[in-house]
Amino acid sequence: MKKVAIIISAPPHGNAKGREALDLALAMSDINQVSVFFIGDGVFHLLPDQKPQQILMRDYIATFNMLELYDIDDVYVCEDSLKIRNINKMTRNIPSKMITPQAIAQLLTIQDVILRL
Repeated sequence: MKKVAIIISAPPHGNAKGREALDLALAMSDINQVSVFFIGDGVFHLLPDQKPQQILMRDYIATFNMLELYDIDDVYVCEDSLKIRNINKMTRNIPSKMITPQAIAQLLTIQDVILRL
């Protein structure tokens, strides 16, 4: 079993990166220990009440709740990324641990594979 980190750094709508990262995490969780990191604009995936249908995009954000069902408990969000975007006080739509960039760097050193989307 390998330790796999999936870093989500792209915003949720306007591209398929977030959806691909989610699909990858769920698919790999059966035979790997998966950790998911939301950094940069990726933190926007964690905001509740998004309405992507208004820009003709598919709403996949609710599917992030599947992470827990697939035993992916290591879900981290960059504290600085939230603060820079002034959303650090907002409720996040999935359980996640807010950690510093230094803690993220430390956690990434123990991973066997790091995938950035």
